[in-house]
Parts: sequence; structure tokens; C-alpha cells
Amino acid sequence: MNDKARQALERIAFLSLERCVAKLSRISAGRWKVAEAAVSLRSMEEAIASAPSGAGAAVYFDVSGECPFASMVVFRPDDIEILSRGFLGFSFSKLPTLSQAHELLLSELGNIILNALVGSLSGALGRSFLPSVPKCVQGEPRFLLEALWTSMDRGSRHSLVAVTLDLECDGNVTRSEVLTVIPDAMEEALAGALQSGS
Repeated sequence: MNDKARQALERIAFLSLERCVAKLSRISAGRWKVAEAAVSLRSMEEAIASAPSGAGAAVYFDVSGECPFASMVVFRPDDIEILSRGFLGFSFSKLPTLSQAHELLLSELGNIILNALVGSLSGALGRSFLPSVPKCVQGEPRFLLEALWTSMDRGSRHSLVAVTLDLECDGNVTRSEVLTVIPDAMEEALAGALQSGS
């Protein structure tokens, strides 16, 4: 991916999620913000090597259409109390494993966030996408990233869009990360859209 396409992808991701968290901040008890957006070229193993340690909980879906891709929001399970209070206005108790209520909360949040990104990519490329039903999984970074890379060539390098979101509620802050693996076909479509728009 050339620099122009990389910068455009970062801008699309940042602006789409900035609009999304502004809406979340208006309807929920916490204050959301986009902390950072970056695009890098990585293989699954390289992404795993740079991932933070410790268990995570993630909502992900495969997106079908003219340029299929995969996207995921990774949450910190230990921060479920902050997430629930910040989104719903009341706290869920922290449990050793995610309960059905926890999974519903994370799935709803993940669905809102990921659909905002998918919608912006669809608009920028002029192509339609169909997200799968969101799936909630819990585990170590390797397990989560393997789930994200399921439909991709694991040995090849792909553009990885990473957007960091912060939620502040009652003086506490939790951080989530939106990860999207962009296949070659989408990179080519983005480069073509930029060329025709220039």
C-alpha cells in the first residue's frame, strides 16, 4: 500500500470512529474518544508478537462483499465494570469468565463500533459490504488474532488498521482497540478510488 492510500485509510478509520464515539458519548454515561489510528503492514505472527499480554475479550465479524475483510474490537475483560457503567449507566460485576449479559453488552458495543467503520469504508469505496453476525470470544492475544485472520492467508502480510478508543467514566479509563485486516483486493480498490477522485 502506498503512502497516499495508507494515509487515506487512516483518515477514513479515524473520522468514522470519531463520529461513532461522539454519538456514544451523547447516549451513554461515559466519555468516549479516539486516541490513535494507524495502518501497518503485518503478518499474523508479527501482530501477535506486538500484542499486549493478558486475556482479552473481542467482538469480531467477517465482512462479505466485493472486497471481503475481517474486523474486531478487543476489550479488557477486567474493565467490564467501567464498560458497563460507561455505556449503560450501571455496573456489571466482574466474573472469572464472561456471562451471557457481558457478551451481549460487548456484542452491542462492538456492533455499533464496527458498523461505523464498515459504513465509512463502503462509502469511500462505493462498494457494498455485508457484515456477519458479531461473535464474542475471550482468550489470549494469539487466539483472538487467529480468529481475526481466519479468512486470510496467515503467512502473508496484510495492511492492519488499528484504532485505539478510550472510555472514561467516574474517573476511570478503559482502552479498547479496533483491528481490521485489509486484503489486497481492498487495497487495490482504495487505490483506484483515490486515483479516480484525484
